Amino acid sequence: MVARDTAPDPAERLPGGAATVLNAAGATAFSLPSATLPFERGFDFRVGDGVFRRLWVSAPASVTSSDGLGPLYNARGCQSCHLRDGRGRPPEAGEAASSLLIRLSILPRGPAEEALLAAQRVPAIGDPTYGLQLQTFGIQGHPAEGQVVIDWTEEAVHLAGGEVARLRRPAFRIENPGYGPFAPGLMISPRIAPPMIGLGLLEAIPEAEILAGADPDDRDGDGISGRAARVWSNAVGRMMLGRFGWKALAPTMADQVADAFAADMGLSTRLHRGGFGECTEAQTACRAAIDGADPREGVEVTDRLFDLVVHYARNLAVPARGADADAAQARQGRALFRDAGCSACHRPGFTTGALPDRPEHSGQRIWPYSDLLLHDMGEGLADRRPEGAASGTEWRTPPLWGIGRTRAVSGHTQFLHDGRARTLLEAILWHGGEAQRARDAVAAMAPADRAALIAFLESL
Repeated sequence: MVARDTAPDPAERLPGGAATVLNAAGATAFSLPSATLPFERGFDFRVGDGVFRRLWVSAPASVTSSDGLGPLYNARGCQSCHLRDGRGRPPEAGEAASSLLIRLSILPRGPAEEALLAAQRVPAIGDPTYGLQLQTFGIQGHPAEGQVVIDWTEEAVHLAGGEVARLRRPAFRIENPGYGPFAPGLMISPRIAPPMIGLGLLEAIPEAEILAGADPDDRDGDGISGRAARVWSNAVGRMMLGRFGWKALAPTMADQVADAFAADMGLSTRLHRGGFGECTEAQTACRAAIDGADPREGVEVTDRLFDLVVHYARNLAVPARGADADAAQARQGRALFRDAGCSACHRPGFTTGALPDRPEHSGQRIWPYSDLLLHDMGEGLADRRPEGAASGTEWRTPPLWGIGRTRAVSGHTQFLHDGRARTLLEAILWHGGEAQRARDAVAAMAPADRAALIAFLESL
């Protein structure tokens, strides 16, 4: 493939617009506040960071503002999954899963459950005993729901120019179920924790601008059929566009944070008031356990703490791109990225709307390299588990900004929803479905061109 060497738009050097943080480097590159955050809100960001790092304990405890964990949970704190606000990874052999979780569901078993799904108030029908998510830890006296085991197999992929890539395919299973057998027909889906940067900016993109890129019936015939996910917002009380998570299940940061508190840590908020977290009616001991609810507000995460975490998550800044973005190889890779068709889903830029209560996110030209839409990614990446608006082969396009800093921040390079890809090239080669044509174009490139494409991605 011959691609014209093109200089990037100078604005791309600041992928988060004026909110971009300059001189971010090393392991803390994803943990800095937005450059546009007003001085008076900087204190709230720092306090929110403290709540994000907090390790919660079971109730009752001497520190009442930090108790209420579980009884079943995946992590004791937000930072446990999003270490240094970066990307999670699958567990090593014999290691407990700490930044990867397993979603669970079954097909509806009759008209009542079919109606529940049709009303779109739940994303799926959970296992009647284990619910919608496997909790791999429990407080004293409450067994964990099970442990995640991964069996890996490798397969060779031959590329143009004589190169050979080796892809690893995971097979996930759950061992030592703590509450009896799972329901017949259980569907599971592994998810690693995504990086936290730029979330407030993504939330600030006008819905109409995202919907303008949707083409569910592929009317333009380009083979790309991005679909908008319409999901229920507990925070706003209506159907909205899903933007966050691997299947675009969360429409706002408040919804995303509340869901994580409830399912990952078993902590109640104003949006999920059950102190037992995700425990089902079949888990009677879990539901009967003492919680750590604040006596005035009746929840374990008070409104003040909750709002601080939402504020923190919204304002984690996107780092500026480095000098490598202007290198000839990266510039060539940018053109190859475009010509291969990658930008059809990984849309380079948006402009955020005007938010009177959040001027720090308003009116910014940003470069997330995502359209925030659902796309059919083919059988290779399929979890075969419908959830919300997404089918068992559909995933939301993940933003690429900051992806080149993964090793520095997270200490690894493991990509895709389950961490199977050990390099960016492996991640590309797993693409199928709507992305098959782009994937094949990359496989057919001369080795020097593939290296240029990867150099461009690593410059983001």
